[in-house]
Amino acid sequence: MLSDKVKLTAKDILEKEFKSGMRGYKQEDVDKFLDLIIKDYETFHQEIEDLQQENLRLRKQLDESTRRQPAPAATAGTTNFDILKRLSNLEKHVFGSKLYD
Repeated sequence: MLSDKVKLTAKDILEKEFKSGMRGYKQEDVDKFLDLIIKDYETFHQEIEDLQQENLRLRKQLDESTRRQPAPAATAGTTNFDILKRLSNLEKHVFGSKLYD
């Protein structure tokens, strides 16, 4: 699962504190950048969650549709011989004796 691979959460980023040095970065700039990263993480997390739900829904839908539809050959009880025989009878009916002249 993806959550096992992701090392940071939006909360981890929000709560991260940096030590300041003598000539360090402006805290305000770092905070603004981290806020953007947090929003992206939340957006990605929501998108992943939505896609996982859709995937699950589609798998269930596929399972239900395959269970409802029995195999065509099994329901009709037809074989290739039966199909050829029916086709031959249909040709005789449509074309009549013209077929054998």
